[in-house]
Amino acid sequence: MSDTNAPTRARVGPLLRRAAQAEAATWRSLYVWARRRPLPLAPGDEPFGYLGVVKPILGIFIGLSAVEIPIFDVVVTHVVPWRPARWIVLGLGIWGLLWMIGLYASMTIHPHVVGDKGLRVRLSSGIDVFVPWADVEALRKRYRSLPSSRSVQVEQEGDRRVVSISVGSQTSIDVLLRRPMTFDLPRGGSVPTNELRLYADDPDGLLRSARGTPTGSTVSR
Repeated sequence: MSDTNAPTRARVGPLLRRAAQAEAATWRSLYVWARRRPLPLAPGDEPFGYLGVVKPILGIFIGLSAVEIPIFDVVVTHVVPWRPARWIVLGLGIWGLLWMIGLYASMTIHPHVVGDKGLRVRLSSGIDVFVPWADVEALRKRYRSLPSSRSVQVEQEGDRRVVSISVGSQTSIDVLLRRPMTFDLPRGGSVPTNELRLYADDPDGLLRSARGTPTGSTVSR
C-alpha cells in the first residue's frame, strides 16, 4: 500500500528543520551580541552593516513588545479565571520580545565583509555567500526599491538571472559577475546567477574598499 502522506512529509520535514535551525541561530546571536564579543575578522577585512534601513522599525516593534507584556499580564490576570493562562501569556510575551532582540542582534553581528579575496554577502544568520573578486566584473551603486518584502528575490532580465538579497525591500549595490554562479540561498540558489544585488548602509564605503574591482555609481529608485 502506497503512503499518500509521503509527499507532504517530504515537504514539511525540510521546512521544520530550517525553522528549527533559524530559531537556534537567533538565540545564539542574542547570546553572542549580549556578551559583546568582537567580530571574527581576518586581517584587512572590513565589515559593512545593513541594519540602518530597518532599525527604526525593529526599534518600534521591540518597544511595543516590551510595553505589551505588563498590559496583557494585567488584562489576563483580571479577565481569565484560569490561573495558568497568565503564565502562558507572560511566557509568550517574553519569548516574543527576546526573539525580536535576537533578530536585531543577528543582523548586527553578521555584516557584509569586504576582504582581500572577495566579498562576503550576509543577511542575519540565514544567508552567507562568498563572491571572489576574480568572478566580479564590476560593482555598481544603485538604489532600488523592490516590489516584494521577501529577503531573497529572483528576477529574469532577458537571458540574465538576477538575485536580490534585500533589506527593507531595498538594495543599494549591484554585483555584476564575470560568469554565472550558483549560490546557496533559501530561494533561487540552484540556477546559475548573472548578477547579485544587495543592500549596505554605506555603499560608497563598500565600493571604495573593493580590491581592484571596477566600480561605478548610478543612483536611482
